[in-house]
Amino acid sequence: MEQVKRVEIIANSVELGKILDGLEKAGVPGYSVIRDVAGKSTRGNKSRDLAMTMLDNVYILAFCSPDKISAVAENIRPILNKFGGSCFISDAVELLITRCVG
Repeated sequence: MEQVKRVEIIANSVELGKILDGLEKAGVPGYSVIRDVAGKSTRGNKSRDLAMTMLDNVYILAFCSPDKISAVAENIRPILNKFGGSCFISDAVELLITRCVG
């Protein structure tokens, strides 16, 4: 098992490219994107309006080594400050899998 950081970002889909570029620059090795996210938070509703697809929200899930978190925050914070959204960082453990060939 290996200690990692879990990065969860909820933001406007229009900013997805900028956020993914920021994760790439920070050295995050990969991510998952879930589109068309709706919900409610302490910052207000994040619901889907069928007439306004440009305002759809995305959920980005990524994992990285703890030493990359400062770079992640440095790259993502300005985007979220300018365009809105949320970012949550927590501790996680990766279960390393050995693959059998044969």
